[in-house]
Amino acid sequence: MPIRLRPTVLSDLDAVVEIEHDARNLPFITPWDRTQHEGAIRFPDFRHFIIESGEGSERQGFVILQGCRNPHGSVELKRLVLQPKGQGLGRAAVRVLKRMAFSDFRAHRFWLDVKGLNTRAQHLYRSEGFVEEGRLRESVRVQVDGADGYDDLIVMSLLDREYQARRAMGQEDPVA
Repeated sequence: MPIRLRPTVLSDLDAVVEIEHDARNLPFITPWDRTQHEGAIRFPDFRHFIIESGEGSERQGFVILQGCRNPHGSVELKRLVLQPKGQGLGRAAVRVLKRMAFSDFRAHRFWLDVKGLNTRAQHLYRSEGFVEEGRLRESVRVQVDGADGYDDLIVMSLLDREYQARRAMGQEDPVA
């Protein structure tokens, strides 16, 4: 499914916070308040985007990148939150973001962390070439369906040479 990323503006933030606090998304993220999102829009090291798809450019979610000016070439996929699930939007977004990280920001390393209970996202990231680097055991508190406990954060990354190898093998979308 084709998607578009457009820079988030302040008038989008109520929708961003609403999507983030949706019960289907809360188990998988640590939500921010509006002020944190405002900071990500304004701070030059971050990129905050609205994900749109469909003919009417419908808002489907948002994404935050951090480290866009990192002198070590390490760009983080800080947050990817989608409202509709199971429509291929996550894969499409990850592919656009990889291309952006390695082409636009000249990243050496594109990385993320994902909660252990988010097996769907882990599978997506692995299938898109990300490699597990390590696990931060019981590092985040989670409250799901009345249960209170801790979950691991799994650190995953993709290096520029791995991305280029995937492109050479036709595993990445062609650069537009």
